[in-house]
Amino acid sequence: MSTQSTAGIDEPGSSGATPEPGPVVDHPSRSDWFVQGTSGLIGGPLGDHAAALERPTGREGRFWTAARIVLALVCLTLALHWVQKSPCQDGAWQNNVQYTRMCYTDVLALYYAEGLNEGKVPYADHPVEYPVLTGYFMGALGLPVHAVGTDNPGINQGQWFYNLNALVLGALAVATVAVILNLRRRRPWDAALFALSPALVLTATVNWDLLAIGLAAFGLLAWSRTRDTVRGLLPAVSAGVLLGLGGAAKMWPLFLLGPILILTVRAGRLRAGLVTTAAALVTLVAVNLPVAIPYRENWGRFFDLNTTRPIDWGTLWYIGRYLDGRISPSAPGELGPFEWLNANISTLNWVSYLLFGLACLGVAALALLAPRRPRLAQLAFLVVAAFLIFSKVWSQQFVLWLLPLAVLARPRWGAFLAWQFAEVCYFAAFYGELLGTATSRPVFPEGVFVLASSLRLITVAVLCGFVIRDILRPEQDAVRQTYDDDPDGGLLDGAPDAPWYQRWRSRAVERPVEPVPA
Repeated sequence: MSTQSTAGIDEPGSSGATPEPGPVVDHPSRSDWFVQGTSGLIGGPLGDHAAALERPTGREGRFWTAARIVLALVCLTLALHWVQKSPCQDGAWQNNVQYTRMCYTDVLALYYAEGLNEGKVPYADHPVEYPVLTGYFMGALGLPVHAVGTDNPGINQGQWFYNLNALVLGALAVATVAVILNLRRRRPWDAALFALSPALVLTATVNWDLLAIGLAAFGLLAWSRTRDTVRGLLPAVSAGVLLGLGGAAKMWPLFLLGPILILTVRAGRLRAGLVTTAAALVTLVAVNLPVAIPYRENWGRFFDLNTTRPIDWGTLWYIGRYLDGRISPSAPGELGPFEWLNANISTLNWVSYLLFGLACLGVAALALLAPRRPRLAQLAFLVVAAFLIFSKVWSQQFVLWLLPLAVLARPRWGAFLAWQFAEVCYFAAFYGELLGTATSRPVFPEGVFVLASSLRLITVAVLCGFVIRDILRPEQDAVRQTYDDDPDGGLLDGAPDAPWYQRWRSRAVERPVEPVPA
């Protein structure tokens, strides 16, 4: 990886000699138009001669570096999340308190629904609606709580289970921020986008998604350590194992393998991509087999549920169902196109898969046709976002999937905060919809929820548009204004395109246009 630098940064204890050049460290108050504008509220952007947090003073330097501040901020955010969920912790959900206080969490509800309070072993004694690693995780925390509760009947097992999960999932969130800081040593304030995310405050422990997020983050970190040597391929194996484990917890980390493969193809480093993909698939199979063979029916609950599930709230398809009877009303007894898809779920599944597949092909074409090889995080964000946009299920906590990828792909505050605002609006509208369904008294017109769903969809699509623009115009990429290439790319970072690709591009893409004869 090449190193950008700037002269004039004195090291402690240095003499009057010319200082060694050091790496450029990004300051959002200078580089981000949104932060630069809002910094006027506290006196304006950081000055050239300010005592920057990254600059050591004295022999030991400052304690409150940017990285430590960001880590403290994510701990504060998780504490606020715990407070927000506290009205539901006792499990005594009377008078729809889980909806009126917007504190519902699957973690507590499924402790009872999955039989953990009775000591049932996931998959062996009860079918589980999640991939196996999530089921293992539930059992690893839930069964000891049940054992303790059996000997101490006075404790609230559900509350203990929730708080134990909140502690472990919170640690994974902090670890994810630490990974982002590690990947962006010259841009430490980028991690504050994740640490201060309103979506993290509202959804961190709604489900077990942070388990997969933490594993995927460590997988990206391992990939960033790959080198084009035999020893350097060991991180590629580690990356595959971690992504495979993430895919065994929630499916989406497996989607990162596609961007890795297409980028290694363009760079002529396919061996590393294949090693990572093979390691991920072997890990996925190894984690699933101990359950899939002896408890096939219970193991298949996840697949059965996703195959038979109709259109869920807040999705593109849900918005379409709402618009069916308003844009072009059907004749009596006829179904609009989206309502028909909801009644024919197998067709809905195939249409959803087809659109996602086409989107992936589009991302692959973008990776090959872009004037400069895209960064891994950019393609990963586009693929996961496409899955959410075209999926028939878009649960409230799925926003967490995109958080670390958005930070790594496009660390700009303006569009990010607009997206987060849309997610907060959707969160509030979603709980209003739940409360209206539970009480049979609508809290607000259905159009309000559809509007909030549309706003979420539009802001994610806008973020995708900005990422695509940065790929096509790499000079506008914020990360490449600090780094020469791709700090997440590992052996791809700074590598030239493959010779075959350069020859193909010179013939097929950059061929000069012949003048038209007069």
